[in-house]
Amino acid sequence: MPTRAVRANGAAPSLRMQAYENFRQQILQANIRPGQFVSQRELMQLLDMPLGAVRELIPRLEAEGLLRTVPQRGLQIANVDVKLIKNAFGLRRVLERHAAEHFCATASDADLDALEEAHWALVRRALRDGIDEQLLTDATTVDWGLHDLMIDALGNELISDAYRINSLRVRLIRLEGATLSADVLLLALREHLWFLQALKARDAQAVAERIDLHITSALHRVLGLPRPAIAFRLEDHPQRLQDPNTTEHTKNTEDA
Repeated sequence: MPTRAVRANGAAPSLRMQAYENFRQQILQANIRPGQFVSQRELMQLLDMPLGAVRELIPRLEAEGLLRTVPQRGLQIANVDVKLIKNAFGLRRVLERHAAEHFCATASDADLDALEEAHWALVRRALRDGIDEQLLTDATTVDWGLHDLMIDALGNELISDAYRINSLRVRLIRLEGATLSADVLLLALREHLWFLQALKARDAQAVAERIDLHITSALHRVLGLPRPAIAFRLEDHPQRLQDPNTTEHTKNTEDA
């Protein structure tokens, strides 16, 4: 079911804003596919919006490169090609490197600790219970959440908007076979933990290098190329692989 957008101040969004948010959610939920053709009425039904709102939405989607009008055929969702991949990941690299350097200097220790623990909790779940759809969903939320948090920490709405639009392009690219899956989950978490390690050390040079390598790794995954190696192994952190709840329970039992 499409998600209704709500403004931060509580005011009801315009129909055009709701239509855009519903379109975004359809991409995130993989209900809209790259290269797919849809009519205005099909898009209206898919977004659960009136035809007028959909007609107002179309020029914005065309301007953002998410959709194009094809004579005699209708509306086509952006098709994934080498040019789109190159442009989307190139923009992502520029924005995220700048955001990561700023985040390194401004994020609180408590926030970095919480982000790190959220990633280790996913690792422990994967190793303890195996990887299922719910874990993949939760991991995707944590993965993109870190990137969104760094971008928004810049406090620049123009950059945040540009990043959100580009993120939709990247999501479309990943729908072509590069989504976060069971075979790459732990690799992606390792890359994030390695990056968080540099953030916690406040090592700006390492932060820039590691976010750059992380984006290169994602690009290689899209292109079917080998992912670059990183100097971070889960087994080197045995204390983080232990469930803290179990550890606390054992400690309390021993104390008793």
